[in-house]
Amino acid sequence: MEILGLYNYWVFAILLMIGFYAVIAKLNLVKKLIGLSLFQSAVFLLYITMGRIEGGTAPIYSEDAGASLYANPLPQVLILTAIVVGISTMALGLAIVVRIREEYGSIEENEIAEIDKR
Repeated sequence: MEILGLYNYWVFAILLMIGFYAVIAKLNLVKKLIGLSLFQSAVFLLYITMGRIEGGTAPIYSEDAGASLYANPLPQVLILTAIVVGISTMALGLAIVVRIREEYGSIEENEIAEIDKR
């Protein structure tokens, strides 16, 4: 296998590191949520990439199928469920950020910590 032929894994690694950087280094809570979403998307891409079989077909039963190579639909089903959970989590996180903004007047992590010390 050629190293550049595995571009899915390169995109996975880049998205994962960008998301991880945003979660760790950014002080803005919305930017942290966006980084978490990027991190989550990278994991989705990894699972979808691992679930792909070269030459595999949909697992639909037919009389003339014979000994066809079938792709496992479980990774796609799990990722669809994870996407729904991820959207719900993002909506809840944004709602919490709105509430924090109402309470503290800021969404910057260091300013919120400074207000809490008082």
